[in-house]
This record gives sequence, structure tokens and C-alpha cells, in this order.
Amino acid sequence: MWQNLSLRARINLLLALLLALGLAVNIGRQVAEAGPRVQAEDQSVIRLAREFIEMIVADLNEAPDPDARLNQIARDLSRLRHVSIALHDSGGNPLTPPRPDADDDTRGPPAWFVSLVHPEQTAVSVPVSIHGRPGSLRITSHPDDEIAEIWDGIVTQLEVGSVIALALFLVMMNVVGRALAPLQSLAEAMTELEGGHYEARVAPGGAPELAAICTKLNHLAATLGEAVEDKRRLAERAVSLQDVERKEIARELHDEFGPYLFSLRAHASALAKLADGRAPSAEAVRKHGSALLEQINALQQFTRRVLERLRPVGLAELGLGQALESLSRLWRESHPDVTIQTTISSGLGATGETADLTIYRVVQEALTNVFRHAGATAVNVVIEPAEQLTRDGRCCARVRVSDNGRGMEPGQKLGFGLVGMRERILALGGTLNVVSGDGGLTVEALVPTAAT
Repeated sequence: MWQNLSLRARINLLLALLLALGLAVNIGRQVAEAGPRVQAEDQSVIRLAREFIEMIVADLNEAPDPDARLNQIARDLSRLRHVSIALHDSGGNPLTPPRPDADDDTRGPPAWFVSLVHPEQTAVSVPVSIHGRPGSLRITSHPDDEIAEIWDGIVTQLEVGSVIALALFLVMMNVVGRALAPLQSLAEAMTELEGGHYEARVAPGGAPELAAICTKLNHLAATLGEAVEDKRRLAERAVSLQDVERKEIARELHDEFGPYLFSLRAHASALAKLADGRAPSAEAVRKHGSALLEQINALQQFTRRVLERLRPVGLAELGLGQALESLSRLWRESHPDVTIQTTISSGLGATGETADLTIYRVVQEALTNVFRHAGATAVNVVIEPAEQLTRDGRCCARVRVSDNGRGMEPGQKLGFGLVGMRERILALGGTLNVVSGDGGLTVEALVPTAAT
């Protein structure tokens, strides 16, 4: 049952139990102290009454009419509460009427309370002698009066305490309700977030802790919305990159592969015509054969370039170092005036197939930009383990490609290739930064690896 209660109901129930427990403990304390209080009051009243009587009867024989004076004293003292005083003769017979009992209609303490207190009447006698006639004034305690007073006090405190406890409970229930009011808004906002409505927000309110939770939830919703939007843009960019790559490959196939095939077909047709003749000349056959070999060689080189763009040749078979060295050698052959230095740290270790391909692509894209736009004479490629870890605790490889070219113009945006590479690395959990200065351009990437 407790598990099915809401937080507000639990707090209100605990408050009600605490208030009831506090009231019950206070009433129980008064009930437990009732017995000692009645006994102490009883003994105090008997002692005071006895001392008072002994004082006033000391000069009783000097009164003009001692008997009348004694009767008057007995009548006056019979009006006292908590005790009764009666005049007795030497035989113990009462000479004054007994104290009248309390009205039956008067509300008195319940029987269980009276039996719990265990009242005991105490009686003492004060001897009195008038002209040699012995007598006594008997003082008898009446604890019922004190018990009734204590019970009335308990009932009054129970009534007043109940009213106060009820008022406190209503006030606290209102305060708790106001303090926990944002919980409903939080639940509704979380439901909307679960449904993909990341624009949902909660107005901060209630206790400072709940207000902080509302603020953090709003920040979380905004972050989730941005992450989803980034994911959508990344997917859109990936599709766009695929289309661009397909268009470029299609254009190269059309512009280069097509003419090669046409040339091969022309030379093959020429050879076929020569074969139909009775005496084909060796020179003509050699000419067309050489042309065919040249076209086939050109097709092979073109095929290597296309395959290199689709998948680095030798990366899986030879490893990252050999693949990068082959890439650098190709650029050196086409640009012998540019110095390319590649350094791979010995502490890098195994990085995994995905990381190797990503590192290769970063270097490939950076070198492409260097030779297309930078006008540099020296390029330095460094690949080493990084101290930073990803959020899920994976190690990273730092890839840094720097040149001594002219760098980027102020306000110039990154090229399409670097933007696509940055989004690819972000999707893997890494980062890519481009820093441009007077000394050239530096592309630095943190690529997550398979090592942990």
C-alpha cells in the first residue's frame, strides 16, 4: 500500500502520524504523571490543614464559648476543597454532618482513569480538649477533586492540541502541495520528451531543489533537441556526401572511362579490318597494338585511382603505416618540390579497422587541401596516442597535419571535404579542429580507437 502512495500522500501521512504521535506522547505523559501529582497534592493538603487546625485550636479554651467556637470552626473548614474536616467525640462518633457528595450530573473522570491513578484517602486526627472533654477534628483527603482537575486539564489539552495539530496539518499539507506542485509538470514534460517533443519546457518553481531539477530538465531537453537536430543534419549530410561521391565517380567514368573504351573499340575495329585484308602490314598491327596497351594501362591507373577513393588499397593488408607511406609517395611523385614527413608514434599500438580508415581519410583530405590550396613547400604528418579519453572511456589517436602554406583567409569557411570529415569523426565520438595562422594551416583530429 505504501508503495502505491504518491510522494505528496506519503509526506502528508507522515506529518499526520507525527502530529498524532506528539499529541499522544504529551497526553500519555500527563496520564503517567497523574498518580504522583495526586499523591503529592494529597499529602500537601493534609499537612497544611493539620498545621492550620493545630494553630487555631491552640487557644480554643480561651474563647467565651469554646463549644460554639469549635462548631463554627468545623463548619467553616468543611467548605475546603480536596479535604473534609469533621468533629468527632471521644468515641469517634461524628458530631457534624458529613460532606455532601458531588452532583451526579457533574462530568467526572472515567473509571479507567480513576483506577489507573489508584487514589487512596488519607485521614489524620487532631485532638481537641474543651474543659477536659476530649474530642478530635478528623481531616480526610478527597483525591477525587484533584483527579477531576487533572482529567479536565487532559481533556482540555486534548481538545486544544487536536485543533492546533489539525491546523498545523492543513498548513503543512498546503505548503507541501505548493512545494511539490512542479512534480506534475515534470512528469508531463518527461512524457512529452519520451514522445520526441524536445521543445517541452517546465517553469521552475517550488522548492530550490525542484527548481534546480526543472532548470536541468529544460537544459536536458534543449540538449536533446540539439543532438537530434545534429543527428538529422548529419544523416542529411551523409546522404548528400554519398550523392556527391556518386556524381563525381559517374563523371569520371563518363569523362575518362568512356573515352578509353571508345578508343579501345576503335583500335579493335581497326585490327579486325586489318585481319579481314589479305596481307595486313606489321607496322599497322604494331601501331594499333601499342595503342591498345597504352589505353589498357591508362584504364588500370584510372581504376586504381577510383578504388583508392572508394577504399585505400593495402590498408587492411599492409597496415596504416604502409598505407600512409604509399599515399605520401604518390603525392611526392606528382609534387616533387613539396617535402612530406610522416611520423607514427611507436606507442600508438593497434587502433582498429574503423580508426585506421578514419585516420587515413583525415590525412588524405588534409593533403588534398594542402596541394590544392595552400601552396606549401613542407607538410608534417604526426600520428600519436592522445591523453584525452572519449565519454565512454575509449582511447584516442591524435592526427596532426600541418603545413607552411598561406592558411585560410579571415572568415573563410571550411571546405566540403573537411566539413564532411568533421561530421564523420563526431559521429565516432571524436573531434576535428582546424587552426589557421601566419605559419600555415594545422588540421588536428582526435580519433577514437578500439583500444581501452
